[in-house]
Amino acid sequence: MSRHPELLIPASSLEVLKTAVIFGADAVYIGGEAFGLRAKAKNFSTEEMRKGIQFAHEHGVKVYVTANILAHNDDLAGVREYFEELKEIKPDALIIADPGVFEIAKEICPEIERHISTQANNTNYATYNFWYKQGASRVVSARELSMEELKELRANIPEDLEIETFIHGAMCISYSGRCLLSNYFTGRDANRGACTHPCRWKYAVVEEKRPGEYLPVYENERGTYIFNSKDLCMIEHIPELIDAGIDSLKIEGRMKTALYVATVARTYRKAIDDYKKDPKLYEQNMPWYKEQISNCTYRQFTTGFFFGKPDETTQIYDSNTYNKEYTYLGIVGEIKDGLCRIEQRNKFSVGETIEIMKPDGRNIEAEVLRILNEEGKEQAFELLDVMEIEDQRYFALLPYFEDPEEAVEDDGDLVVLKAEMVDGEEMMATIDDDEEYERIGNMFLERISEMFEDEFDDDPDDK
Repeated sequence: MSRHPELLIPASSLEVLKTAVIFGADAVYIGGEAFGLRAKAKNFSTEEMRKGIQFAHEHGVKVYVTANILAHNDDLAGVREYFEELKEIKPDALIIADPGVFEIAKEICPEIERHISTQANNTNYATYNFWYKQGASRVVSARELSMEELKELRANIPEDLEIETFIHGAMCISYSGRCLLSNYFTGRDANRGACTHPCRWKYAVVEEKRPGEYLPVYENERGTYIFNSKDLCMIEHIPELIDAGIDSLKIEGRMKTALYVATVARTYRKAIDDYKKDPKLYEQNMPWYKEQISNCTYRQFTTGFFFGKPDETTQIYDSNTYNKEYTYLGIVGEIKDGLCRIEQRNKFSVGETIEIMKPDGRNIEAEVLRILNEEGKEQAFELLDVMEIEDQRYFALLPYFEDPEEAVEDDGDLVVLKAEMVDGEEMMATIDDDEEYERIGNMFLERISEMFEDEFDDDPDDK
């Protein structure tokens, strides 16, 4: 049976949720500050979740909240409290893997739909029917299912039980994401939201009686990436997914940037709509879809298990890095008097050509003619110093003025930013904690003062 599938997009923050909604999501899935499987993601505070759900609902978009850890005894009391909060916020569904957590949700907030996470290893129609009898309205299929298995599954479950399937994004090397490597190596449990992604590390072989001697078993000089999967991409197979009766097409990536989310959401939105309008239009626009998908950060692509068991061609042996065609610069806000207000996320300068993405599929090139500060003055920043403190990199910047008189009139406040890894790329990010900002700022000021003192020590008159 042909269904019109939902496009389900991830969001790591309120900013990214709004991006997903504007760029074509039918539904967005998010994580709160606890009990989800992306503890390293920014995640949503209760107030941010409330605002996000309101914004999405105003645009006719649903919001699902993840609570898909495999809970231990000491998690259960907190789960109850969390679901009491969610009952008031009213998301459209909860995504759950643990049967105990499922029962608590059923008791505390029965009016909120319950979806079964892929972490529950949902590989057959008997499992789907089991969860349906418990009160689940949707089950997320295991990534290990083929297209034929999904069709058979659809034929053997109730019509009103929905199937959700991952169609794009990173692939966990472990069975349905149930990895033990992170916990073993670092003590951080992937099944409780703290995965350190050891599948992306490089490995060598050491013989038992020769400790410290690394045997030359590698694909390149950097090592071997034996657990390193290509990313899933099904942009060329929308017809097969619809024909299989999938209700929700899910994008992986709750730790991705707004650029990634905007690009993937916009591309799959257009692909789905084009196919439903006219299959020939979908085929005609395929080069555009593929070009757009390659514009955001990605590894090489595979179709995973959909058309057979993956083999050595679905692995990446020579690198653990992303391919990156574009740099995410920021989000365009208000446009007034020929000026765009941009919340900057990366460096760009006057004279450069940047590209502005529009939800309708257009990319508009624009030359940066001026950069103004909040007071309307021409301004840019220059990097003054970099420090690493407690395994965290920080940057000190000062306003840059071509006219020395403007520099004298300006306060010249030091700006402190921190490094944040996004899609394998280091980006500058704001420091939200006021105490941390002041502490790091003072350390920079002290160090910079010492630098200037050292520079002029030989000639006191130059100070």
